[in-house]
Amino acid sequence: MSVNTFRALHHDRAPEDPLVLPGPWDAASARVFADAGFPALATPSAGVAASLGYKDGETPADEMFAAVARIVRSVDVPVSADIEAGYGLAPKELVARVLDTGAVGVNLEDSGPGKVLVDPHRQAAWLAEVRAEAGDALFINARVDTFIRGVTDPRAAIERALLYVDAGADCVYPIGAPAEALPRLREAVPGPINVGKAPGSPPVPELGRLGATRITFGPGLLLRTLDAVRDIAASLRA
Repeated sequence: MSVNTFRALHHDRAPEDPLVLPGPWDAASARVFADAGFPALATPSAGVAASLGYKDGETPADEMFAAVARIVRSVDVPVSADIEAGYGLAPKELVARVLDTGAVGVNLEDSGPGKVLVDPHRQAAWLAEVRAEAGDALFINARVDTFIRGVTDPRAAIERALLYVDAGADCVYPIGAPAEALPRLREAVPGPINVGKAPGSPPVPELGRLGATRITFGPGLLLRTLDAVRDIAASLRA
């Protein structure tokens, strides 16, 4: 599917109608979400890792790219791939491998080894290299990890987001941002903002009104599915 189609989904949306991107962890779940009518999907690295038998952050690059390719092959809607911090690949190889999967978008986080925040200027320079290699062929969602790394002041997230947008990111993802921070982020950051929907967070329309352009779920949908599987397993032993 066209990256232009995927990019267009992020623009000209009513505030109460953010783009909802379910996160498939394998081909079967991807087909379920696509058949339900969602216009695009976004893989969660943690969910894919769990489906492959790994802890989050421990999936070998080859296995992650192969899993993404299977998901893309299984559906006829655009797919964005979460490839964590890029697996240490140079921008040219990174872009080539993502495009080889058929994905039209990529999620890139700004935490390095040990889950430590990368210097924002260094991250912006790297994102600019990825953009230069990809041209318009990939939608880049730049994750901003300040909130999940204990930096609660929205100014830190805004600083990084602005650097990443200037570097060519199509969208920024201040993961873990509390709902009360979203209006401030929306006011300061040009372009789309990705917000993660967590248990207990406001409903999707409210997140949109607060400033979210698109909604993703991380491994949350897989975890809910596993809860259902546990109930089924328990019933088999009743």
